[in-house]
Formats: sequence, C-alpha cells, structure tokens
Amino acid sequence: MAIPRILLVDDRRDVIRLLHSSLETLGHDLEIIEVPSGEEAMLEASRHKIDLAVVDYRLPGISGLELKEKINAMHPEAKIILVTGITDKAIRKKVVEAGAFAFFEKPVPLGDFLDSVERALELKRTILPPEESSEKDTDRRKSLSDLLSASRKKMDALAVFIVSDRGRVLARAGDLPDSSMEVSLLSALMAIFAAGQKVSTFLHQEMPVSFHIFQGGDHDILLMPVNTSYAVVVAGDNLADRSTVMDVVSNLIILQSEVEHLLYKMGLSSHLPEEEPYRLREIEEEEEKPSEEEKEPSSDLDALFTGGKKKLDPSEVNSFWEDAVEKNGVAPLDPDKLSYQQARQLGLIPEEEET
Repeated sequence: MAIPRILLVDDRRDVIRLLHSSLETLGHDLEIIEVPSGEEAMLEASRHKIDLAVVDYRLPGISGLELKEKINAMHPEAKIILVTGITDKAIRKKVVEAGAFAFFEKPVPLGDFLDSVERALELKRTILPPEESSEKDTDRRKSLSDLLSASRKKMDALAVFIVSDRGRVLARAGDLPDSSMEVSLLSALMAIFAAGQKVSTFLHQEMPVSFHIFQGGDHDILLMPVNTSYAVVVAGDNLADRSTVMDVVSNLIILQSEVEHLLYKMGLSSHLPEEEPYRLREIEEEEEKPSEEEKEPSSDLDALFTGGKKKLDPSEVNSFWEDAVEKNGVAPLDPDKLSYQQARQLGLIPEEEET
C-alpha cells in the first residue's frame, strides 16, 4: 500500500509546525509536504499525487476554497480539510456546501484534527478507536448496530451512538452533519455523564437515571445513561421540540432497556436487566413450591376436609373422632355428644379474641 501524501498549506509557519508535529504523533507512515502559498500548493499537486490537503481558508492571492477546487480537479479522490481564524457561520456554511471533508477554526483542536485525518485517509483509528470486543460477541455487536439503526429511523435522528465512559464508540448508526468535532463533542458529553454518575451516587440510585437535553444550534442532542459505564447519545434536528421531545424520550427509555440486555450478554455490564430478576424469582419460587405428590396433609383434620365432596363412610367419621380423642387425651362423657369445652380442647372452635 502506498504511503499517504499530506499537503499542508498555510502562510503561518507556527501553524504548519504544529500540524506537522501532531501528525507525526499518530504513528502512521505518512509523507508530509509543507508549502506557504496556494501557488506552491498547485505546483506540488501538479507534480505528485495528493491524498489529503490541509488548507488555510484565507491565503494570500488565492482563497482556500479556490485551491480546493483546483486540487480536486487534478486529484478527484483527494480529501480537503480547511482551517481558518475567522469565526463566521456564513463561512462555515460555504465550506460545508463546497464539500470539504472537515473544517476547523483556529486554534485547531488537535484531537479532532487527527481523528479527521485518520478518517479521511481510512487509517486505523487511534484518536477515537472503537470499543474492543471478542469474536464471540460479533453477532451481538451486529445486533446492537441493527438496534441503533432501527431506533434512529423511529426517532428520525441523524445519529445514535453507544459511548463508553472513556469516550470510545461501541456502536453507532448514522453520522453527525459535521463530524469534524466528534472527538471534542463526545469528550464533553462523557464529562457530563461522569458528573451525572456523581449525582446518582449522592442520591443513592442503584442505577443512574437522568436525561441531558441540548436544544438549538446546529442540531439537538440528548444524552441518557444506560448503566454506570455506557450512555446513549442521540443527535438530530428538532428532537427537543415541545411537540416531539416526549416521544423521543419514550423511545430512548425503550432503547436503554434493550441496549442494557445486549451489554449484559456481551459481558460489558454486571447489572442484571430488570426483567430478568423478576423471572429468576418466579423460577426460584416454582422450584421451591412442592409438587402435588410431595404435599402432605398437615393434620388429620386437613385430611378430612381435603376429601372435598367425597361421601364419607360413617366408620371413617367414628375413626376420626376416636383418633382425635386419643391424641388430645379428652374423652367425651356421652359418645354421641361433644361439649363446648371439649370441642375447644380438640381445636375445633377458634379462640375468642380478647376485647
């Protein structure tokens, strides 16, 4: 595989040095070329293949957008990352519409910049690596991705993530409109997640139960813990509107339960999902419950009454009374009659409640 060639274009030497040094920390084999102007960048592009160009939006003589078009004319597959010191929504809109792979305002957030470089060149991701899982969990990971895809469609969201407390993405469906700041965004959200864990501890919650809603701006974002180590992040347009937010939250609660079950099966959660303890208790009760064959009458009186509607033989009735008298040491004066006191001694009359 050919070594990717990266062209850095900026008239500020300190910016060039910073970006070059940060690229070297990735540990990938990269060929990095530095030029201070658009004209020199076009000359370099005409001589050699360019895989990625990192271009300052405002260059002397030619703008970054114009340079992007000229480089792409020579190398259609080349990815372009634009940087600028100007904070302007209109410029950002122009950049997005021009099809730049990523766009950063100075000072450039290096974590996001390096992640964008890895994504643009399809390199192994080291800045925001996916959460590792064993081969036996491949099917469950696929089930998790399918689950997120279905939930994303149901909520009409742009993207749904399962993110660990370390900021790593376990599974995802969809993409943010601008993924340039994904590293910083997830890092900030996980800081909120960590703060929520502390609040849950103060409240003595067995499991964290909280919602964090961010409305407006480029898009709405909702954050909801799944357990103490993972959270669901949902991004989309109008998710937090008054007319839709309750439906979105209801869908998130359902998603939380389903994700929790999959994480438990993958060994990524030690918490037994709610439905299973109840089912386990039912099974335990069924195991402890004696079968009909194991049941024994607790007394001769029980044996008499468990006969139900069975017609008793007179000899059986006499036998019962004889056994009762023998066990309790009470002999009726008249064999055909039983006194009130004798009946109480035999336990046939309940004790009177004291007033």
